[in-house]
Amino acid sequence: MKKKLATVWLGGCSGCHMSLLDIDERILEVVKLADIVKCPIVDGKEFPPVDIALVEGSVTSDEHLQELLHIREVSKVLIALGDCAVTANVTGMRNYLKKEDVLDHAYVKAVSNDQQGKMPGHPALLKLRDKVLPLQEVVHVDYAIPGCPPPADTIFYVLAELLNDRIPNLEQERKLKYG
Repeated sequence: MKKKLATVWLGGCSGCHMSLLDIDERILEVVKLADIVKCPIVDGKEFPPVDIALVEGSVTSDEHLQELLHIREVSKVLIALGDCAVTANVTGMRNYLKKEDVLDHAYVKAVSNDQQGKMPGHPALLKLRDKVLPLQEVVHVDYAIPGCPPPADTIFYVLAELLNDRIPNLEQERKLKYG
């Protein structure tokens, strides 16, 4: 029986998903063993129960927090994919400033097409959290694949191991690559 695989990105740039795509034709090996039931190009509205969830990006908003809590609840294995998910990386640079100052600079003081310089207030917009958090500060993370973006070979290695019911040894993988 095929496993269920999902990918999602929170506060990040989608570069980790580009690395996932860089596994190239090896994606065919992945789909022999797993159905990709949720990803940025699969238009499922709900995050379904899965065997493996690859989560890119950090927790930057209340929506991300709720989404990550749900993903952890319905995923057997959760993988932090990339430096934003592992350490908050670039998105975490906001932590050195007050959230209100960042929003004021971005919306009120920045050059605007409408010359209004107003803070947007639409209810559909994300509500930023005071601090950006890496995944493991919110939920249990089973595996972390660092990198900005992480190497496609490492992503494939971890997926292949898990999809074949083996435990990936990321320390061994790192030693093989970097000595």
